[in-house]
Amino acid sequence: MAMEASQAAIFEERLRELGEKYENRLRELGEKYENRLRELEAENLALRERVAELEEKLGKNSRNSNQPPSSDKPGEGSKDGARKGRKRRKGKKRGGQPGHRGSHRALLPPEQVDHIEDHFPDECECCGEDLPRTPDENPQRFQVTEIPPVEPEITEHRGHGVDCLNCGHHNRGHIPDDVKSSAFGARLTAMIVMLTGALHLSRRQAKEALKSFFNVAISVGAISAIEGRFAKLVKPIVEQVWEKARAAAVKHTDGTSWLQAGSLLQIWTIATSAVTVFKILSDGTARTLRALFANADGILVSDRATALNFWVMKKRQICWAHLLRKFISFSERDGPAGRIGRELLEYTGIMFDYYWKYREVRLSSQDFRARMVPLQEQFEAVLRRAVAAEIKGVSGSCQDILGHREALWTFVENSQVEPTNNHAERELRRFVLWRRRSFGTRSERGNIFAERIMTVVHTARKQGKPLLPFLTEVCEAHRDGKPLPSLVS
Repeated sequence: MAMEASQAAIFEERLRELGEKYENRLRELGEKYENRLRELEAENLALRERVAELEEKLGKNSRNSNQPPSSDKPGEGSKDGARKGRKRRKGKKRGGQPGHRGSHRALLPPEQVDHIEDHFPDECECCGEDLPRTPDENPQRFQVTEIPPVEPEITEHRGHGVDCLNCGHHNRGHIPDDVKSSAFGARLTAMIVMLTGALHLSRRQAKEALKSFFNVAISVGAISAIEGRFAKLVKPIVEQVWEKARAAAVKHTDGTSWLQAGSLLQIWTIATSAVTVFKILSDGTARTLRALFANADGILVSDRATALNFWVMKKRQICWAHLLRKFISFSERDGPAGRIGRELLEYTGIMFDYYWKYREVRLSSQDFRARMVPLQEQFEAVLRRAVAAEIKGVSGSCQDILGHREALWTFVENSQVEPTNNHAERELRRFVLWRRRSFGTRSERGNIFAERIMTVVHTARKQGKPLLPFLTEVCEAHRDGKPLPSLVS
């Protein structure tokens, strides 16, 4: 009996040891399973976030980001694409719709017509009798515009050598220095500058156009030399425009990339209601931009670029078009980010509705400001709620927008300030298209020509000055030794 009891005790001890080992092993497996599960959940979350991030990038277009419209795929980004699609589905044809007044070429008055050809009927359509050629007081009129063949006018200057009959000294007639400075006249020079600097033809295209249209033979190198001389010539005119831009009470600014022989540079604009200036810079840092503006005076309308933080926030207006695109990108997400984005979009839409009614004088300035007070409070409350939610990719942006709070509502108190920076973006658009076609410039001289001629082109438009006559006037004044014309009044 004692042996059986001993064996039972040993069996029970062994059973307990095996149970403990089983429980320990089960616990280890459970911990490994839980750890692995947590790893897989974290990996799954990271992958889902990565997929969402990539989907968001794939969905970027000019409506929900700062990408230019030129980067949009067909039918993407622009609301017009969807609108046109709806029109086609409705069965409407392209072109003017029923009721559209259309546009028609107006007849010039007789004093502006170079040639008149009269057409008379020869015989009566009824009886065949010959008809007199009697002018009609109200004839049918049809005008044809034509350009006659153009040939260049070439003036040859000859310096004759004459021997003195008294002493025999040989004298040579002096050809004026202003004549010898260029083989091309003032108007032709202005036209070359306009072709390459305003219409952005390549030098080879400009060469072909001059030969085809005017039978003028010129080399690509000569066109480049003309650009360089003109850039030096208009320097004082451009400096005057810069003074006007910096002194403006309200100015818009924006920048984009530019290429010089493959090196990445920046081109910035300062645009006002009267002038526009451009400058190609090595970079877009705060130090460079501070020097560009010379003094931080007046109200600056811009995006939220940190390089512009040297400007006093109370004298800034942040672009709501940029904010709108940001809120659209929020609204296209799932979950809390999408809900916050849609709230911000709603308040932004209400703000623009109030603003355009105010601009169209359907709201008085007093009513406009009264409506904007609660809207400002509600909008900023949503931003604070978004910050507190700690949503990746949303809370940080909202925190930054709140950091520009003083620059959000400048347009409410100052009627000269617009809520968007579309003015500067439109001015830069021509430069962006130029860069896409030509891949930028090849030298510093090319940069100087580009920024100065575009300053002249855009400012002349705002000043109501026809471009070609103004460029010709500049070249003629330089040729004749007269003061250069002013571009700004």
